[in-house]
Amino acid sequence: MWSIMSVEKSNITQSNPAATTNVKKVMIVAGESSGDLHGSFLVREMLAIDPSLQFFGIGGKKMQEAGVRLLATSADIAVVGFSEVFSKIGSFIRIKSGIRKFMDQMKPNLVILIDFPDFNLNIVARAAKKKNIKIFYYISPQVWAWREGRVRQIKRLVDKMAVILPFEVDFYQAHGFPVHYVGHPLRDTVKTLFTRSRARLHFGLSEKKTTIGLLPGSRSAEVARLLPVMIDAAKIISKQIQDAQYILPLADTLDEKTITAMLAESGINIKIISGQIYDVLACCDLAIVTSGTATLETGLMSVPMIIVYKVSLFSELIARMIIRQQHIGLVNIIAGKMIAPELLQRDANGPRIASEVLAILLNEDKKQEIIAQLNDIRTKLGEPGAAGRAAQIACDML
Repeated sequence: MWSIMSVEKSNITQSNPAATTNVKKVMIVAGESSGDLHGSFLVREMLAIDPSLQFFGIGGKKMQEAGVRLLATSADIAVVGFSEVFSKIGSFIRIKSGIRKFMDQMKPNLVILIDFPDFNLNIVARAAKKKNIKIFYYISPQVWAWREGRVRQIKRLVDKMAVILPFEVDFYQAHGFPVHYVGHPLRDTVKTLFTRSRARLHFGLSEKKTTIGLLPGSRSAEVARLLPVMIDAAKIISKQIQDAQYILPLADTLDEKTITAMLAESGINIKIISGQIYDVLACCDLAIVTSGTATLETGLMSVPMIIVYKVSLFSELIARMIIRQQHIGLVNIIAGKMIAPELLQRDANGPRIASEVLAILLNEDKKQEIIAQLNDIRTKLGEPGAAGRAAQIACDML
């Protein structure tokens, strides 16, 4: 819940003698699980440069652990699609009011925005601009895929931007807005110490059985739409591959009891693991993945995947009018071709998913070809150290 009342300016300055006008204060806002992860690494790198910095904002557990005092959680503002925004209007209004009060009270020296453009641009950036607070955007909104006109809003509001995909530099340059390419932060974070057999033993799985990962997303709305069809697919797959076993890495933003209840009725034994997504992926021969950052994480782990996604009918109709990209999966966008099959909306159903899974798992040559193409993705994402390079830009702005 929104907790601006718990961070009154007087309380902060009294509890921390260092909270004076000389201390630089940074507000950082991430609206999704992936943004929470990237924000946590950025905060740690900035604190390594200047340990006196104070961080406040909106994020999740990872940002909180990195040293951010949360005013609200990412779950309070996370939505999927266009129509889903309406369910969060009440929270948005309260948070919008709270952000303005916070900026007046704390007078941050810098606002850092991480993706999540509807909220970050329309609410946070506008408020910060009116108060002459510098704005640093880390991880560009995907304006190259849809709503290209939003670039004008970015140019008007944002002081500096760091982008993480190489083609984004040319895109923004064509629009007269210079940006900094820092490489992709997942180059640093996507790794495991486990071999496949060790990972399976670690999670109590059979070393020899075909292992399939289910990644239904990090938002409750995504899970409600996609986990049931993943379960349907698993039932079909298990008839063809009788020794198949399933594992599901649970995002921090989800309630384990809710997921457990959904799985209990399936009749399929699906092991739930809290977090540890990369170690979980190390187990997998293939994964069924909700479109988003997880597709790139899966690709960087060299795990073949089926990409699925569903939104409401209203959101689908709007998307068809404005999205210009041929593909929606990040691995396919970066590769410039279809590496991982994409099943969207009505095509994201149990039989179609199962058919695509079996086409890969029952054809070793096809599986190895996909793995080789996924390995090429890593070289396209720049050198490790993205968070450190972005942190230096942000600190220079301070």
